[in-house]
Amino acid sequence: MVDDVDGRAELIRRIEARRSSINAFVRRVRPRNARLANISIVSSAAAAAFTAGPALGGLSFAETVQRGLSLSDSSLVWRVLCLFAMLVSLVAAISVNLNKSQDMASQLSAAEACDAELEGLRTLLEFAQLSVHDAAGLYQKYITKIPFVQEEPVNYR
Repeated sequence: MVDDVDGRAELIRRIEARRSSINAFVRRVRPRNARLANISIVSSAAAAAFTAGPALGGLSFAETVQRGLSLSDSSLVWRVLCLFAMLVSLVAAISVNLNKSQDMASQLSAAEACDAELEGLRTLLEFAQLSVHDAAGLYQKYITKIPFVQEEPVNYR
């Protein structure tokens, strides 16, 4: 069976277009994934810090802060710290659940794995180690793993 040179070139163009789409997806999603994870970590730590003073220092902590800030009532210290702890705990919970609900980590992993598979497929095609028919089948198999990545139009030269 004679291999179709035009078909090989077309499939290579499609692979490159798909890899470009994957790279755009990764560039867009990775920073958001990291940002949500960092917000969650920092917010959780802040919640612990806001509750550490009263938990460890007790009444003497509250009275010291009351005198230092010239407050009329030490209960204001407790209430403000509890309010801050509640707010940052809420931010942590929202950010971790947003990250999980959108399943960004597994999408990034799948996109990066598919990109590597497509790179290998392109190399096999370039060096004629695989028929166009078999390569097209592998291409279809690989891209079905990333339905969440929008396909860019194929660039015809």
